Amino acid sequence: MTPLVSLSLPILLSAVGVFLLSSVLHMFTGWHKSDYLKVPNEDRVMDTLRPLGIPPGDYMMPRPESTSRCGRRAFAEKFKKGPVMMFTVMPGGSMAMGTQLTQWFLFSVVVGSFAALVAGSALSPGANYRAVFHFAGLTAFVAYTLALWPMSIWYRRSWITHDQGHGGRADLRAGYSGRLCMAVAPLIFSPDPDSLGQPT
Repeated sequence: MTPLVSLSLPILLSAVGVFLLSSVLHMFTGWHKSDYLKVPNEDRVMDTLRPLGIPPGDYMMPRPESTSRCGRRAFAEKFKKGPVMMFTVMPGGSMAMGTQLTQWFLFSVVVGSFAALVAGSALSPGANYRAVFHFAGLTAFVAYTLALWPMSIWYRRSWITHDQGHGGRADLRAGYSGRLCMAVAPLIFSPDPDSLGQPT
């Protein structure tokens, strides 16, 4: 077993690597530009919703007051008539992303910590880099990719990326991003082609 504290530097470096790679991927490749569809008559929809003053939060529409009302005819008609939506209202104003970027970096540190914990629990110092890559990479893949799948299972977000003509939510596209992030983290943990550090 490798003590987690001894992997502090690789954990931090893996988070930096993932942060930089994801930033380049998102800013310069247009990787996620078709993740969301544009609402038809966007200006009209925004002008209609704005006076309602809906506070930031997660919403479902229509939403019954209780589960017992789901089977009532009135709610069933409302659901059938539509529109049926699950949506997030964000605070307006500034488009600054400092908070999100900070949280993303901290999330990458947490993922790196778990990858280090799993690999360090399974392997001793001096383990072959292939074994390190296997444990750290698999853990990073699960963290960066599989966490998105319930969004498609429960909230009906698209499983696949549609072509440019249709747009679409990209859970599988995010999976590809996750694989790239997965590749960065274990490479930091196993830079030596023969071992992850030397036994102490």
